[in-house]
Amino acid sequence: MNKYLDTFYDWWKNIDKFLLFLILGLFLLGLFFSLVSTSLIASDKLDTKSYYFFFKHFAYIILAIAILIVFSFLNQKFLAKLSLILFLVAFLSLLLVPFLGIEVKGSKRWLDLLFLPRFQPVEIVKPFFIVSLSLMLTIQNRKLYFKYFLSSLFILPILMLLIYQPDIGQTLLISMVWLALIFVSGINIFIFFIFFLFVGSTLSCLILFVPKFEYIKIRLFAFLDSSSGNNYQAEKASDAIINGGFFGKGIGEGTLNSRVPEAHTDYIVSVISEEFGAIIVIGILFLYLIFSYRVIWKINFANEDLSKLILSGCISLILIQTFIHVGVNIRILPTTGMTLPFLSYGGSSIVSTAILSGLILNLTKRKLD
Repeated sequence: MNKYLDTFYDWWKNIDKFLLFLILGLFLLGLFFSLVSTSLIASDKLDTKSYYFFFKHFAYIILAIAILIVFSFLNQKFLAKLSLILFLVAFLSLLLVPFLGIEVKGSKRWLDLLFLPRFQPVEIVKPFFIVSLSLMLTIQNRKLYFKYFLSSLFILPILMLLIYQPDIGQTLLISMVWLALIFVSGINIFIFFIFFLFVGSTLSCLILFVPKFEYIKIRLFAFLDSSSGNNYQAEKASDAIINGGFFGKGIGEGTLNSRVPEAHTDYIVSVISEEFGAIIVIGILFLYLIFSYRVIWKINFANEDLSKLILSGCISLILIQTFIHVGVNIRILPTTGMTLPFLSYGGSSIVSTAILSGLILNLTKRKLD
């Protein structure tokens, strides 16, 4: 018993408590907005006395807290090895999507297995992809650009599987995280821009010329031409933000959830803004900035290149995903179906964010003497 108490004491003594409480606070904010926006208060008008979404979200938050604590407890060398194994498992589940996946609105992105009801494999791939890629980029090799070539081969099958689904949002997100990591690793700026132009041109060609991405082309043109009539969800989301004003319409007074399917996932910022006002959204974004600053500041104290790369990849993914989500909600970006880390409803997204948080807490711990 004393051994376990000593282990917990060491963990508590060395963990970054500011980051821990900030992460827990963001998760609890997501739970609160799930309660007031998708449960009893919001559904009174429809006579549906149900806490279904809240209890489901609550269960995922409990699971998320357990996951982030476990990942923050692990020895860093063991964590790297475990991440490689879990990446392989997650990648194999991504391989199953074309064969066993559930098709929703023309896209196959989810698996529905007996022990894992409806989860999105790419969400589990993302955190372990960062660790695996960071390990690859820290390889010591006499051929200077061998590791970058290897990283290209590593990311290619993931992108091909996402393209097949199709999921252009996650394809773009993973590509941008890959570019961010190779940039941070110290690549020549000229080579980096070649990579950047190649990724950008490849995605553009896919969207414009591959029939499977017709829906993305429609969304893109709808974004550029608001009179096309193909941007209903984006219009309703931006209307919700406008109608909410600075201080919001009040708890349970929002209508976006009843007008737009899955608003509590892809348009959570609009849901919050409509009911609580733009001032609350600004405050939430400020919390994200504080969180990001704290992690970036901690990177300066990391002794190993691997730790620096993993932390850079984790915070890059969270920041890019947040930017895309908010950009879609305020209509400066086309619709992508991207969740908001920590706050959006959805089991796969919450678990993915918990793993990222556990990695961050692990690698920002104070080192033992």
